[in-house]
Amino acid sequence: MAQESQYTEDNIRSLDWKEHIRLRPGMYIGKLGDGSSADDGIYILLKEVIDNCIDEFVMGAGKTIEISIKDKVVKVRDYGRGIPLGKVVDVVSKMNTGGKYDSRAFKKSVGLNGVGTKAVNALSSFFEVQSSRDNQLKTAQFSSGNLESEVGPEETSKRKGTKVTFIPDETIFKNYKYRNEYVERMLRNYVYLNPGLTIIYNGEKFHSENGLKDLLEDNNNVEDMLYPVIHLKGEDIEVAITHSKTQYSEEYHSFVNGQHTTHGGTHQAAFREAIVKTIRDFYGKSYDASDIRKSIISAISIKVMEPVFESQTKTKLGSTDMGGDFPTVRTYINDFVGKYLDNYLHKNAETAEKLQRKIMMAEKERKELSGIRKLARDRAKKASLHNKKLRD
Repeated sequence: MAQESQYTEDNIRSLDWKEHIRLRPGMYIGKLGDGSSADDGIYILLKEVIDNCIDEFVMGAGKTIEISIKDKVVKVRDYGRGIPLGKVVDVVSKMNTGGKYDSRAFKKSVGLNGVGTKAVNALSSFFEVQSSRDNQLKTAQFSSGNLESEVGPEETSKRKGTKVTFIPDETIFKNYKYRNEYVERMLRNYVYLNPGLTIIYNGEKFHSENGLKDLLEDNNNVEDMLYPVIHLKGEDIEVAITHSKTQYSEEYHSFVNGQHTTHGGTHQAAFREAIVKTIRDFYGKSYDASDIRKSIISAISIKVMEPVFESQTKTKLGSTDMGGDFPTVRTYINDFVGKYLDNYLHKNAETAEKLQRKIMMAEKERKELSGIRKLARDRAKKASLHNKKLRD
């Protein structure tokens, strides 16, 4: 007979914040990985630290972020306002502590849950945070989330801002290595979404003046674009659209509050729908959605108050509302695209003509293909009917 195991008060444990993060890192940073894939945890750690610097830039503080990764030591320095000195330790080691619950200060920030840097701290064998403001410097050092030492506030001549240094814990991230191509791709997205921001990574400079337009042009051959990128910006929304001459698939780059939503979400679905509706209305023809979107290369970025993502790693937006007095995400995107894409096509007849030719071509190809498929099906049916061995 199976022995019944005891289940008493002694079985119930309360983990403190760092134990919980270290025991269940996947809840906070997705998969662990060794750095060989772009969504591995070590990149999420880097991202969580950079997100705080980006929030400073968005609030108008600090135009440059310096990052260095040498061996396994990661350093990130911004020139923002600096963490308030009395809260330096709390901000990186007390769960549910941060400046972003107060929606006034950080209306549309990425790091919302006050978890980010705490997860980095708990999952690093060495973690140091330095904050400099009002000519005072405060430094705190941790190991696996445990406070080892704190110094200051003391007088300093350093420029204001925050510097975070960390080494991901090798007992959690086995044989890991930061790969430049993934780090650089992440940094490029940051500068596309924040025109005017400069990121210096291991001495190399990343900067963008034209936002999402640069993203499409840098990632695709301009010669292969059917027409110049349509670049539209509004309050809390930016879109860029073109069609390729050679590729068949649809390509979307979507972002929410600076977060790259690689799995799309409500905003991307609304964007795809809005493009189809606007183009049908513009030409007054009920073209098939797949013909309109075939070969499209596009990007959309929106800012939402208190966004809801479908997981802690924030790769898919679940929010249906923009927040505040704004309408739903779907209505907001449909109204914006409906108005500004329509205006653009009215003003740029050459682009409108090329786009219509492309759609009609896609329609023709699709119909020819379905005709061939139908013929093949009919032939297959006939062949099986003439086979005497088969009973009807």
